[in-house]
Amino acid sequence: MEDDASLIPRPVLVEAPGAAPEGSARPGNGRLPLGVHTRLDAEAGTESTARWLRAVLGAATGLTFPDGADPHGIALRISPDVERELGPEGYRLCTDGSATGAAVVVEGGSPAGVFWGAQTLRQLLGPDAFRAAPLPPAGRTWDLPRIAVADRPRFAWRGMMLDVSRHFLPKTDVLRQLDLLAAHKLNVFHFHLTDDQGWRIRIERHPRLTDIGSWRTRTKYGHRASDLWDETPHGGYYTQDDIREIVAYAADRHITVVPEIDIPGHSQAAIAAYPELGNTDVPTSPDGKPLAVWDTWGINPNVLAPTDSTLRFYEGVLEEVLALFPSTFIHIGGDECLKDQWKASPAAQARITELGLADEDELQSWFIRHFDTWLAARGRRLIGWDEILEGGLAPGAAVSSWRGYAGGIAAAEAGHDVVMCPEQQVYLDHRQDGGPDEPMPIGYVRTLEDVYRFEPVPPGLSPEAAAHIMGTQANVWTEVMQNRARVDYQVFPRLAAFAEVAWSALPASADRDFADFERRMTAHYRRLDALGVDYRPPGGPLPWQKRPLPEGMTGSLGRPIEGAPPNV
Repeated sequence: MEDDASLIPRPVLVEAPGAAPEGSARPGNGRLPLGVHTRLDAEAGTESTARWLRAVLGAATGLTFPDGADPHGIALRISPDVERELGPEGYRLCTDGSATGAAVVVEGGSPAGVFWGAQTLRQLLGPDAFRAAPLPPAGRTWDLPRIAVADRPRFAWRGMMLDVSRHFLPKTDVLRQLDLLAAHKLNVFHFHLTDDQGWRIRIERHPRLTDIGSWRTRTKYGHRASDLWDETPHGGYYTQDDIREIVAYAADRHITVVPEIDIPGHSQAAIAAYPELGNTDVPTSPDGKPLAVWDTWGINPNVLAPTDSTLRFYEGVLEEVLALFPSTFIHIGGDECLKDQWKASPAAQARITELGLADEDELQSWFIRHFDTWLAARGRRLIGWDEILEGGLAPGAAVSSWRGYAGGIAAAEAGHDVVMCPEQQVYLDHRQDGGPDEPMPIGYVRTLEDVYRFEPVPPGLSPEAAAHIMGTQANVWTEVMQNRARVDYQVFPRLAAFAEVAWSALPASADRDFADFERRMTAHYRRLDALGVDYRPPGGPLPWQKRPLPEGMTGSLGRPIEGAPPNV
């Protein structure tokens, strides 16, 4: 199966013990067999990991792992000692047969730590352990290398954001993404549910948000400057039961789902459904027609009106959101809010005067502060993109620093918690190579090595400010990702490099051993193959992954940016 050098993300400590102690369960050949009689003993608090192990390893191996303690079996335990030494998400994994009471022991500082240890156990069984059914011959031998692992994550927030507004992904694809995050020990799924191009979550008290706001009549093909269109209507949404299922599925994998409901910008889908949410005293469309769900890309001028009725509307939305998502953090967007309508709107200007605000930036801050207070009163915390710094940051708010490091640095130095996700480094919609065969090219070239050398904590940050870096996140915007295969191509294999950055205690960026990571990726590509992931191969896109161009078109329809990204 697999040796210790193939583990991704790399653990803190890996040891191969020496000779088997007398009387141990370890066989003389130095490998630990698993078979039809191998039992699985799950201590209280580890039941969900036991269910997961039986499901995935049972499917791949054909073994049933019956319940019960066995000196030749597998034991899942929660250990206060592990929590003290390695933290709640830390774990120890021993497969050398020398542990008390079982041949394989996974001890975690919490149920989450046990689950991450089980993920490592799966990797040690080899790529075929990631398949959905056993390969022939029937009754093949499964065994583990003798190994002892001690591990813990560097960051508490290890996330990926998935945009399902620009292109909708069915629920089954979302559940699959959660499995892929879990396989890489990522524990936050930032669910971007609303934007100008589609509203994707059912709100029962405001049904037109999905009846109208979840569908657009056509879609821009490529970059917004393109003159090409896909005339197929596009849309979809998740029912509240779908959301409950997604959240429960994530929780079983120790992943927190953080929902995003965009305000006050990126709101045309909501305004199309409920026009009174917009600035009705100024023009909202060039032709004077009622707004529809936006069918192109870019920064939209239609923003929410700063009225009490708008606040009440979104409080109602968020009441239903809070009932569905137990996450402490609720993301409210706050990015790319153009102020032109507010500047032209007599009602918005009157509101600025009434509230004693200096300008439109402070009006946006008033929006954010209102919902920061509203969420805090309900035991939740607001998080938003770094534009929420403009006009003054709400006291309890956290920041997703996307435009570079600067917003996160400013927020951390001011005592606010930060998730680092700079677009120049970890926007996975950015292209992976500059070659002409790559799919629709967006942004800078960010190779697997570039992502591996990303450092979430910028140098020069004071120790006090660095403590406010909760973690890091890779963002996946889907303007040019029409389906699951395109998402796979953009995300993988780079998410594996990002996962190691988020989990492992790596050296400084320039000192990281990328050659060793590439070597371990050789085994990891086989795991991704077994999982059916349509990743970008190291040698470039396969024929069906190359960018198709409409007949007669020879140029790029994307937005490639040349050169190295700025460090801002």
